[in-house]
Amino acid sequence: QVQLVESGGGLVQAGGSLRLSCAASGRTFSNYRMGWFRQAPGKEREFVAAIRWSGGGSPYYADSVKGRFTISRDNAKNTIDLQMNSLKPEDTAVYYCAAQSAAQYIVTRPDKYDYWGQGTQVTVSS
Repeated sequence: QVQLVESGGGLVQAGGSLRLSCAASGRTFSNYRMGWFRQAPGKEREFVAAIRWSGGGSPYYADSVKGRFTISRDNAKNTIDLQMNSLKPEDTAVYYCAAQSAAQYIVTRPDKYDYWGQGTQVTVSS
């Protein structure tokens, strides 16, 4: 049974930093791409960042977070992290970890992902 479990959310002031972590278990993810999405109240779920679990290719970021967020993987720990710096109030949302086959070429659409975590709340105060 595939499990993706997010952690690291919380309350932070604008300009601050948080680090989210996604622990993956239940299958081999070597041929998968891992993504982070977020959903604010009343809004659709939106893409944040993605990275292949193994192999080549650069991480991919939404324009709204480029230069502030960094996605990384720890193969030994089976985790995908999202380092979030220079946080803004508009970054407030529930953040979700997700997994899709690396053969999938559409990275930014949530319906192209196969597995999801339960989400972790990030709140940025002004």
